[in-house]
Amino acid sequence: MTFRVPMDLREFRQSLAATAPPAGLNQLAQALWHDAKDDWKRAHEIVQSVEGKTSARVHAYLHRKEGDRDNANYWYERAGAVLPKVPLKKEWELLAARLLRASGTQSR
Repeated sequence: MTFRVPMDLREFRQSLAATAPPAGLNQLAQALWHDAKDDWKRAHEIVQSVEGKTSARVHAYLHRKEGDRDNANYWYERAGAVLPKVPLKKEWELLAARLLRASGTQSR
């Protein structure tokens, strides 16, 4: 199965059947891809290597998912955001859609 980048959320979800993220995804989209594949550790490693508010936002989501609310709040603050009131699944979708619109560039 071949995917183009940029891709939409439906295609991104379909790519989860593969063993590796699609070529051309920015690092933060790759982190969300690994998170969706239940590889939180890899997702966290990736997000730690990227600077900026968007990275902080994904980092916050990962710690929220982990259940570490204090750490999540720290990263939401760094991102200029607050802990969202939406379920984790919805937060993942919103973040993924935002990153996919970045068209394969590294979002900050």
